[in-house]
Amino acid sequence: MGGDTDDEQGVPRPGAPVRGSTTGRASMAALDLLGRRWILRVIWELSREPAGFRALQRRCDDMSSSVLDNRLRDLVDARIATRDEAGRYELTPLGTDLVEALDPLLAWSNTWARELGND
Repeated sequence: MGGDTDDEQGVPRPGAPVRGSTTGRASMAALDLLGRRWILRVIWELSREPAGFRALQRRCDDMSSSVLDNRLRDLVDARIATRDEAGRYELTPLGTDLVEALDPLLAWSNTWARELGND
């Protein structure tokens, strides 16, 4: 398997060029970050409860340790997650706000699944 190419550019930041925006509009930077492989799954799992690296890896269908490490670094650098004294990862208040902001997308996806007959 190839490397995780998402990490070549660093963590997307508002105000800096990102995929889809040379100006780095905040919305485009957020979409760039959230579009990274596995990142939404890691956020979802952390929204359920904090977890150490191995427990989180198991909850994420045993994703590769290098990808999980990269995603966790991305989330910590973006201030969406943090690591506590016990070594567990958890969402920051900003991360919790993100999960709440994604709730309408979850509702829409359920409607979409019903519409397609896949509920």
